Amino acid sequence: MRLAQSPWVNHSWHVTLYVNARGLTTSPIPHGRRVFQVDFDFVWHRLVISTCDGEVRTLPLEPQTTAHFYARLTDTLEELGLGVHIHPRPNEVESATPFAEDTQHSDYDAEAVARFWRALYRIDSVFKDFRARFIGKASPIHFFWGSFDHAVTRFSGRPAPEHPGGFPNMPDRITREAYSHEVSSAGFWPGGDAGEAIFYSYAYPTLRGLRRIERAFVRGDVE
Repeated sequence: MRLAQSPWVNHSWHVTLYVNARGLTTSPIPHGRRVFQVDFDFVWHRLVISTCDGEVRTLPLEPQTTAHFYARLTDTLEELGLGVHIHPRPNEVESATPFAEDTQHSDYDAEAVARFWRALYRIDSVFKDFRARFIGKASPIHFFWGSFDHAVTRFSGRPAPEHPGGFPNMPDRITREAYSHEVSSAGFWPGGDAGEAIFYSYAYPTLRGLRRIERAFVRGDVE
């Protein structure tokens, strides 16, 4: 939703979520003359939609199919006059079942989510200290919901060779714009089917090294 409603910011910085005192937030999203915000509350396990004119709606974060959650969220936004047209498929995964049709994924482990959030806010503080030491161009400390990692990136200011792309269900033009200039990235990935949680660091353009690290990152065998 933030991607659909926001002006494009270099390196896709307009799509990310941010750690806050209760979970993750979109920060304010423009919608005509109004703004709204969506927060994942991992303390009380609810999704909170807030508007600039005082409206608040909550949806429970609990075991339910993706399709059910997606329908409830889009219906709630419509009720608030905040309809948003998005690309209705997940990004950066091999299986890209449209949200409205996904009745397979329904897990929600509140304890695991809470542990994940506690890790994120501690890591967020460390990354902010790391970012503050660099006076050049640097990204915010942000959470990418596609690759599902918490990251910070520094830039040299010099153009980089064109990135080869190749991420599943993500246009290559997005990757090429993200890596249009020399970068050094560090981040945290919480793990999944491909492997355990890791901290990672890589630079581009060290093309051979970048591809090696990216493949290892996907497999989960980065040391």
